[in-house]
Amino acid sequence: MYIAPNRSDSTTPSRLMDDNRRPIKSRSNKAIVALSSFLAGTRVTPNQISCASALFAVVGALALLRIDSAPGMLVAIACIQLRLLCNVIDGLVAVEGGKKSVTGPIFNEFPDRIADTVLLVGAGYAAAVPSLGWAAALFAALTAYVRVFGGSVGLPQRFIGPMAKQHRMAILTLACAATIIEIRLHWTHVSLITGLAIIAVGSALTCVTRTRALVHDLHGARQQAQESSHA
Repeated sequence: MYIAPNRSDSTTPSRLMDDNRRPIKSRSNKAIVALSSFLAGTRVTPNQISCASALFAVVGALALLRIDSAPGMLVAIACIQLRLLCNVIDGLVAVEGGKKSVTGPIFNEFPDRIADTVLLVGAGYAAAVPSLGWAAALFAALTAYVRVFGGSVGLPQRFIGPMAKQHRMAILTLACAATIIEIRLHWTHVSLITGLAIIAVGSALTCVTRTRALVHDLHGARQQAQESSHA
């Protein structure tokens, strides 16, 4: 049985949250940093920003249901990007803005799972293939489960792909943009179906890659512990 590495008493939940933050290049974007700094100076909390991401996802899912409407697809694209923006600035406001809370890790995960589910399931119903939408949502949730499980046994959380959250949302955004072209040209709507299939398969592969990485890390930690005990 694997025993998680013993952490010193000085390791706080906030420190653990810092160690397990998703690496995002946009955190250094000047506009995003400025927005985060502004929000940090208000009464808005990081948890509220995290919840806002789920609300944007709900609006985006409703917009997806209007698959024959180009404005509906534009609203969906905007909501997907706003959801991702919230996912970036909530952490910036919490860490750089000094607004961490003990419930931060919960709000950092739960709204994400809601957002993924409503957007992918909504896309499935919009494309008239609800089972594909549910499959994509299920595998998306499993990718997060494997990642968080690694953290629960004392290992660094793995954000590797090939279909991590930012990749899923990029594919869904491209599918919505392609749907607008289909609407203009009066083509059959296949872009959302294709996008969901790519997300479902890619997320399943991500579960595999993250699980393999987790097993490798567990063996490595066990070997290191054994070497330390014999030193």
